[in-house]
Amino acid sequence: MAKLYFYYAAMNAGKSTTLIQADFNYRERGMQTMLWTAALDDRSGRGTIGSRVALSAPAHSFDETLNMFDAIVQELIKRKLDCVLIDEAQFLTERQVLDLARVADELSIPVLCYGLRTDFQAKLFPGSAALLALADSLIELKAVCECGRKATMNLRVDAEGHAVVSGEQTEIGGNDRYVALCRKHFFQRLNESRARQLSLGLARPRG
Repeated sequence: MAKLYFYYAAMNAGKSTTLIQADFNYRERGMQTMLWTAALDDRSGRGTIGSRVALSAPAHSFDETLNMFDAIVQELIKRKLDCVLIDEAQFLTERQVLDLARVADELSIPVLCYGLRTDFQAKLFPGSAALLALADSLIELKAVCECGRKATMNLRVDAEGHAVVSGEQTEIGGNDRYVALCRKHFFQRLNESRARQLSLGLARPRG
């Protein structure tokens, strides 16, 4: 039976690298794959999955309006598919995750999703929440905190390296904007930033 998989991790755990390696493993055995990535993340070019170790692969792009099931069925009409692989899966909608579950259940095609679990405020992304609820298999990939512990959190930082404590959930960026940390140091950095902002506010002269 085909399954829906969710490989999740903090930033810099090698999620895209692992996806590209999995894709290579399928194709090396003569199997056919279909790769997807989020349209809003075009750091490696639109329709391209890029990794920190300079590996890349062409992919189809999805946005929140796309019916994933129909798009995969249309591709299946043209050619056989042995596996569907999704990068930046945190940006999927709940409906799209249900589409992917149907791909596994009704089309018998395994679906491998790779993405972040939580945002910079330690809140689940909608796509990740749906995958955690619906995936047949959950696999955590390891990232490393600056202290050597397993990194599970994603800290957003400003140009000076201070933790960002508020803002939109989605802001595309790499190492210049995000730092993978363990839970202890994630909250330590957030609290330091809040204290700094409070002290700066108190220090401002009142008009």
